[in-house]
Order: sequence, then structure tokens, then C-alpha cells
Amino acid sequence: MNRLKIAVSLVVVLVAAVGVAACASIMHGTGQKLNIASEPAGATVSVDDEVVGVTPVVAKLRRNDPHTIAVKLDGYQPFQIRTTRHMDGWVLGNLVFGGPLGLIIDFTDGAAYKLKPQDIAAQLARSNASAKVENGTLYVFLTRDADSTWQKVGQLQPVR
Repeated sequence: MNRLKIAVSLVVVLVAAVGVAACASIMHGTGQKLNIASEPAGATVSVDDEVVGVTPVVAKLRRNDPHTIAVKLDGYQPFQIRTTRHMDGWVLGNLVFGGPLGLIIDFTDGAAYKLKPQDIAAQLARSNASAKVENGTLYVFLTRDADSTWQKVGQLQPVR
């Protein structure tokens, strides 16, 4: 009977050890949600050149790689940021519980990392310039919102 108790106890300990082998994987998984907003709202959001939605949006990103996030809206300058990955504190739980197996699992599946920034608030600036090339000539158009205190003092005429 003692051998049976020892065998059952050993199985329970082994199952528990494998179950908690990868602390970061268990505690927060291999993905991370990233809140992305913009002012003005309604901008298209792309992660690694793949459209994920329109602001405000929550994108679920894999933790094991940095990502390039682009926010674009017609009439506004595009906004782009690259996430960075940093070691997550949960991976240290492997020193106590998971051991080398837990470390291998967490680093392989990306759970050992957290992405920064965790939230993105893109302030989109109005695009006040555009350009086009026509018959070998570059035309640059600059616009500015009129200030109500301005007075018209003249009119530009085309040069012929």
C-alpha cells in the first residue's frame, strides 16, 4: 500500500510541476491586447501591414515579436510606432516552480515578454501640403486654415 501512495504522490507532483512549468504562459498567455485610439477617431489601423480595424480598436498581438503599428486617416499625416518587447516578471516564477522546462516554454512561445507601449493614442496632425508632378514639373500645394482676424490684402496672379 505504501508503494501505491508513493506512486500516486509522485504522479500528482509531476502533473503539478508540468502544469506550472511555464509561469508566464499560464499567467497571461502568449498574446497581449493593445488599445489603439486616435484623435480624430475613425482612422485605419494596420499592424505589420495588415489592417486590424478602425480607431478606437483593440488589437491582440503575439508577444514574441516587436510590431509596427500604423494609423492613417485621409487629410492627416500618418502616425507610426514600433512596439518593443521587454522581459515580463512572471517568467521569474520559473526559478521557483517551472525550472528550465518553464523557461524554455515561456521564451519559445513569447510569454516571457510584454510589449510596450501597452496603449497607443495617436494625435493625427492635419496634412497641410500635397504635391504632384505634371509634365515634368513639380507642383507643391500648401494650405492653411484661414484665421478669422486676417484681412485680404491682395490676390496672386499666375505668371505667364
